[in-house]
Amino acid sequence: MKEQNGNRMDGVTNDTELSQLLSLLVSGDVNAFSRIYDLHVNMLFNYGCRLTADKELLKDCIHDIFIKIYNKRKDLGEITNFKSYLFISLKNKLCDESRKRTNFDDYPVEELNPVATENVENDYINLEMESVSNERVKYLLNQLPPRQKEALTLYYLEEKKYEDICILMDMNYQSVRNLIHRGVLKLRSIAV
Repeated sequence: MKEQNGNRMDGVTNDTELSQLLSLLVSGDVNAFSRIYDLHVNMLFNYGCRLTADKELLKDCIHDIFIKIYNKRKDLGEITNFKSYLFISLKNKLCDESRKRTNFDDYPVEELNPVATENVENDYINLEMESVSNERVKYLLNQLPPRQKEALTLYYLEEKKYEDICILMDMNYQSVRNLIHRGVLKLRSIAV
């Protein structure tokens, strides 16, 4: 492992050296910024290669992170773990850029298809009305005797045939028809 000016060249540095470099950077030392960049760029690139295959995007994101660090250098004293801060920043930046690229392709706005072709407000109103209707049906069904409720639920809601209902309820065909008919009449009378 080579050393230059007493510093290790593999991107690893001790916490004391990093603290000193960050202090110098906060005061605006460009050489300290350059050294911090050199110490961490390869580590970030290797980490980023696990997150994306787009090397150009990765390089751009790493450079953007370091530009942000330089511009916000006065706030660096608040960072307790600089390497974690770099990793998290890179991951977030890659996610943001991926999201932007997914949402904004190279299509002109005129060629984009709208997500919803119908009126969203009408859809919401219809959904609310259906929900209210469903609650009303449940309330009315609960007013029926259990066997009538079961027969009507099977026939109207589960769309079973009379023959299937006969088997499920262990009743003959005419009894099922009568039960459903009486249930419908009772629903009409209480729904008014």
